[in-house]
Amino acid sequence: MPILILLILLVALIYGPQIWAKRILTKYSKHRDDFPGTGGELARHLLDKLDMSEVKVEVTELGDHYDPIEKSVRLSQANWGSHSLTAVVTAAHEVGHAIQDRTAYQPLQARSKLVGVAHMAEKIGAGLMMMIPVVAIIARIPAAGLLMFLGGLASLGASVIVHLVTLPVEWDASFKRALPILEKGEYISNKDQLAARQILTACALTYVASSLSSLLNLWRWIAILRR
Repeated sequence: MPILILLILLVALIYGPQIWAKRILTKYSKHRDDFPGTGGELARHLLDKLDMSEVKVEVTELGDHYDPIEKSVRLSQANWGSHSLTAVVTAAHEVGHAIQDRTAYQPLQARSKLVGVAHMAEKIGAGLMMMIPVVAIIARIPAAGLLMFLGGLASLGASVIVHLVTLPVEWDASFKRALPILEKGEYISNKDQLAARQILTACALTYVASSLSSLLNLWRWIAILRR
């Protein structure tokens, strides 16, 4: 029974933030006549105002994000062309990442380097862990299997590190960059500030869930190999 309760709590921790985030983003995605521009237009306006006209604003199908290599704020079609609070706040958040990049914000630079490494390491790690039983049998050296296990474990753990680095980066972009710009520039009214904080919090919490998912993946591999 305690294991079942622990499993339920773990699932709630992983998927709860994602469900809540989706609900919040959907709740505030309705068209607003009082917003003079779309999310894409606000992003372009803020970048030009901040003397960052070299940063592009593009539509993407890969989810809202900022690309530090291509120097591009990329918004989903819904946020690009929508006059909604979700679109406006999301656009400001991605501009916040562009500001981080311009100011050489170290956690963002660290994340950018780690993402590529972690993606490759995770693939290698999964392959190594699948090969452990075969190598141990062929080599007939228990230590060989142990070494491959440790290598695979470290590789899969790279994704956990990326998510741990990502969370403060997202929090900084939301509450130290985007929110002050929206409030001081009066792009949102006082009545929308609480909702804007909810949207920014929802976005950040998805990274907590991603980090927990990575830990769950590690636990799953360990459980399989202990059988």
